[in-house]
Amino acid sequence: MVLNSLDKMIQLQKNTANIRNICVLAHVDHGKTTLADCLISSNGIISSRLAGKLRYMDSREDEQVRGITMKSSAISLHYAKGEEQYLINLIDSPGHVDFSSEVSTAVRICDGCIMVVDAVEGVCPQTQAVLRQAWLENIHPVLVINKIDRLRVELKFTPQEAYCHLKNILEQTHLLEELLVGGS
Repeated sequence: MVLNSLDKMIQLQKNTANIRNICVLAHVDHGKTTLADCLISSNGIISSRLAGKLRYMDSREDEQVRGITMKSSAISLHYAKGEEQYLINLIDSPGHVDFSSEVSTAVRICDGCIMVVDAVEGVCPQTQAVLRQAWLENIHPVLVINKIDRLRVELKFTPQEAYCHLKNILEQTHLLEELLVGGS
């Protein structure tokens, strides 16, 4: 079984037209590494029960101890859409401002990015900084609003309040995109 997965990855590497480099960007603690764990789990590399707990991409001991990503790390994942097969090189990058050079490097080598925003915290300063880096490298982000359950569980929002809060996050990211496009 492992040999088949390895053979599949080798075949995917030969078709460069179907290779994508994607980085995960966000403010610190918005859920980048947990999202990466979930994507890794979808490829059967780790158990779905461990996704979000294992911090698979945080392979350094200091990252595990501190609970933050300090160095970008990458993994190759398989993705199929219809008959097309893709190799996704997923890069989990740090969210803390002290490690912004790691983010800059990750963005430069990527075709696209997943922009993670915590539903409670919304657009934060580092969210703006990494989104700016993505736009400067001509990378269009895919927005993922994470931790939506916190709106109900922690903040006790009604459905209408949650809707308004999420709408505000979307408007903030859209406004930021417009400012970046207009300023570039």
